[in-house]
Amino acid sequence: MAKSLNRRQFLEAAAGGVALASLAASASAQTQTGAAAFNIPSLADGQRFDPSLVVDAARMLAQKPLIPLTATDLPEGYATLPFDQYSGIRMQPAAAIWAGENRGFTVEPLHRGYVFANPVSLFTVEDDMVRRVAFDRSKFDYGRVAPPPDNADLQFSGMRISAGLERPFEVASFQGATFFRALARGQNFGAMARALILRPGEQRGEEIPFFRAFWIERPNPATAALVIHGLLDSESVSGAVRMTLRPGDVTFMDVEMTLFARQALDHVGFGCATGIFLSGPQSRRTFDDIRPAIYEVSGVQMQSGSGEWIYRPLNNPANLQVSSFVDQNPKGFGLMQRERDAAAFQDDDQRFELRPSVWMEPLGEWGAGSIQLIEIPSDSEANRNIIMYWRPKQPLAAGSEVSMSYRQAWCWQPPDRPDLAVVTRMRQGKGSQGRRRRFLLEFTGGKLGDAATVAAIRAAVSTAPGSIQNIRLWPYPERKQMRVGFEVDPGNDNLCELRLVLQAGGQAVSETWLDRWTW
Repeated sequence: MAKSLNRRQFLEAAAGGVALASLAASASAQTQTGAAAFNIPSLADGQRFDPSLVVDAARMLAQKPLIPLTATDLPEGYATLPFDQYSGIRMQPAAAIWAGENRGFTVEPLHRGYVFANPVSLFTVEDDMVRRVAFDRSKFDYGRVAPPPDNADLQFSGMRISAGLERPFEVASFQGATFFRALARGQNFGAMARALILRPGEQRGEEIPFFRAFWIERPNPATAALVIHGLLDSESVSGAVRMTLRPGDVTFMDVEMTLFARQALDHVGFGCATGIFLSGPQSRRTFDDIRPAIYEVSGVQMQSGSGEWIYRPLNNPANLQVSSFVDQNPKGFGLMQRERDAAAFQDDDQRFELRPSVWMEPLGEWGAGSIQLIEIPSDSEANRNIIMYWRPKQPLAAGSEVSMSYRQAWCWQPPDRPDLAVVTRMRQGKGSQGRRRRFLLEFTGGKLGDAATVAAIRAAVSTAPGSIQNIRLWPYPERKQMRVGFEVDPGNDNLCELRLVLQAGGQAVSETWLDRWTW
């Protein structure tokens, strides 16, 4: 299933509240909802902590209308701070939570300001007791910004987490709506996740949930894990989220969520990730830019419930594109960055080749639904114009409760992969005649170094609608690669769904490549 909106329709929808394209837009939409310190007596300072109390709090919230949140307590000018001034406000290193305790983690509360105007309450859990993290302006370095008044209690906009004993490195952050991000050792921050996404890409407007509070368990150095409990809220739903962070060469985040629906919800998204794709060799849109490519994610990887491995490259389309990949109990999906050669980007500042891939592994059976991919037209790398998530087929009824669990891997490549060739390069351009379009794919790995297998390989290529012409294969077993070229003739149609898989003896020896081409 697919649908397409023209640019004018998309801009009209965005003005109505879709706010898909960027973290800043989402954070601003959160501010429109408002925010204030939110106190729950059973989870307040000095109370004994139990994770079930966060679930109980979410259940309690859902029984009442959304409590409006306001951001009117910010000092004058803080909500309009330029980014460079806001980013200069940092907590002093020695003031970070658990600094100097050698617990393997430190937590830096983040100041409010810029588009992050809404306060979030932070608590620690130490010896099973809740301890409120109080705002103290003396713990911050304000750079070029005038500090707030002495008696201000501004709370925070989120938190930044560092891991490691000998050489601590920033590994995760939570800030704005329900956005969070992480990275593996050696990577730069890139793709982001959202704990929950509601009605993205719809003209009636996206609803943007937000975190009210976090409870962070004091880490045990022996476990090398940090457990975070979050309370999220929105007009239609409230929820409790437990996240377990395990950083390393692959950084894992286990996410357990329980939602309580205030209203009926027919468009809910779990396992959401967002990223940037502006231009690359697979896209026909070009930019007057010194760099040959601009993207931090290159495609969507999926392992279907039947076990098929699928890869769909990303595009920066002329019109908003929404794609649905229908499945039953998916085994995994995520946004991938497959290009690890710095020469492909020629960008010494952004270093897109070091951005993480984000892989979601459902824990338990998720039933029927679809992996949704939204590709938003964009001409700015400030916009996260790629959105991917799982949409259950079954809507949530008002008053219902649902639980979902999954494991995220912030990684260089998915932790578990079969011995199949994967698409490592793709190009496309004008075909031999008329409206034809020529595609050239490069597959690498798997059994492409085995001469007997390579001799038997055939490319199964199809398109709907249209027809495939001039299929050619160029094997390079010495480097375990095969290039496949073909042309697509769309006839009189303006959209073609493409599919290609390499087969030998009737068995797949590559992942399945999918793509959509629009004229």
